[in-house]
Amino acid sequence: MSRMTANTAPRARRRGALADREGLLTWLFLLPSVIYLTALVLLPVALAVALALSGVTAAAPAYRFTGVRHFGSLLGDGAFWRALGDTLLITGVTTVLVLAGGQALAHVLAARFRGRWAVRPLVLLPWVTPAALSATSWRWLLDSPHSPAGPLLRAAGVASWHGRPAVALGAVVAVHVWRLTPLAAVVLTAGLAAVPRDVRDAARVDGAGAVRRALEVTLPLALPSITVAALLTAVLTGADAAIGAVLTGPGGPPRPLAVLAFAQGVDGGALGRGAAIAVLLLPLPLAGMVGLLRLARRRADSEGP
Repeated sequence: MSRMTANTAPRARRRGALADREGLLTWLFLLPSVIYLTALVLLPVALAVALALSGVTAAAPAYRFTGVRHFGSLLGDGAFWRALGDTLLITGVTTVLVLAGGQALAHVLAARFRGRWAVRPLVLLPWVTPAALSATSWRWLLDSPHSPAGPLLRAAGVASWHGRPAVALGAVVAVHVWRLTPLAAVVLTAGLAAVPRDVRDAARVDGAGAVRRALEVTLPLALPSITVAALLTAVLTGADAAIGAVLTGPGGPPRPLAVLAFAQGVDGGALGRGAAIAVLLLPLPLAGMVGLLRLARRRADSEGP
């Protein structure tokens, strides 16, 4: 018995020593995330950059390094700047509307009422529906003379909304808002649940009305979840090509950068030029992410002890 105890003691000490090495355990726990990010984020980005610096086309798939020629031609292309403006406008308007609608829907999801367990899954249906299917359904709703919206559009003088950029842009924004508001609502509901009830009760006892409690208590404490919802909305809207391509067609207005990249890189066969548009699209969500995170950190520092 003493010999078995003597043999197992060193092994137990080695296991304990391994468990106490925080640096090694940190990397072991981070390894799955590193592999995931490398395989699904870094490698596709590296491939896009490599294609953007080449003259690869569907007719000539051999890799030929051309440098920054595509970027120079895009910066002098009016279609690129119009697509950039459409992207910024659609993303900005969609983010504001999604946050407003998501905040209202979050209060509904957080409320206690009979049947809420049946309502919550139904709220998520627009988000779990594939984007192409959602855009197809909305196109039928807006285009078909047999749809409920057809007579209303014709009565408003909009017989063909595809030729009207403002109306087409509003349709694209409406589909984005319809799809992304449930996702934002779920994120914002988690933020509302994190607000301590005693803080809200104290504000109510102090005489603060519903508007003051929302602006001065709930909103600052839920700012991290609002930042996450804004980032998700902006990234998913700015990088989406399915809704614009299906709803208005690859060549119809509005034409965001993702749709322009698909039209020139896939439909047009100019893979290098399409990849260059996609690479130029990448700094937009990064800049928005940095700006929102800095705003959230500044707000947290101003409210700190």
